[in-house]
Amino acid sequence: MVNVREFRLFQTLVHREAGIALSDHKHALLVGRLAPRLRALGMESFQAYYDRVCRDEAERVRMIDAICTNETHFFREPKQFEMLEREVIPAWRAEGERGLRPKQLRVWSAACSTGEEPYSIAMTLVAALPGWNLDITASDISTKALDRARLGIWPIARATEIPRRYRSLFMLQGRGPQEGMMTVRSELASLVRFMRINLQDERYPIAGRFDLIFCRNVLIYFDADSKKRIVDRLLDRLTPHGLLFLGHAESIHGHERARSAGPTVYALKEPK
Repeated sequence: MVNVREFRLFQTLVHREAGIALSDHKHALLVGRLAPRLRALGMESFQAYYDRVCRDEAERVRMIDAICTNETHFFREPKQFEMLEREVIPAWRAEGERGLRPKQLRVWSAACSTGEEPYSIAMTLVAALPGWNLDITASDISTKALDRARLGIWPIARATEIPRRYRSLFMLQGRGPQEGMMTVRSELASLVRFMRINLQDERYPIAGRFDLIFCRNVLIYFDADSKKRIVDRLLDRLTPHGLLFLGHAESIHGHERARSAGPTVYALKEPK
């Protein structure tokens, strides 16, 4: 069991490395997530493991992988996808047809977990904007989650999360050894580029701005100062008419640079 002093060490380390604020009642979570690594390394104390992660960058990454919560679903926050389909995409499509904007979109899924979110976005855009140039970046801090996302294989039971019209267009049912599983078609998978990004970092290793940024159900794990810094960096990466999508419990109401544009969806305020 981790003692109070050891918990404080990990609490500080996790916050510094990932921005995740482990509250004082997370003792059991810390033990449950890290104990398998101690057993795998043959270590008998959390102090010994702490000393290891302080000097071993690869093990620090594994520690963050263990701490991160990777719960996600296809088409999570359905009201936001309805907004995209009914309001945002038709307006952009009309602008494209009238030559008022190029027929291209850049999208960033900034906490993509195991890939369900960026593939949900890709299905929505491909179906509604045929012939458009779509560039989708999907990032996460967890290398374990990214490995699963790149694989693009899920239990077939998860198919019920995907609207029927998209299932038939974009998903393949596994056969033989992959029976009971499903995967995305290669033409959809080719649109999504996965990379590791720590939202706590001062600089993000991606260039340019994005028309859509999804950063959902991750800010709840940060303290107020970290949340403010991350939101500001994400707003810096929006195009002038871009949209930032947050989780349903993640409001930035009152932010001096952002205005509400939908259900926990935000746009940049017009310059005065």
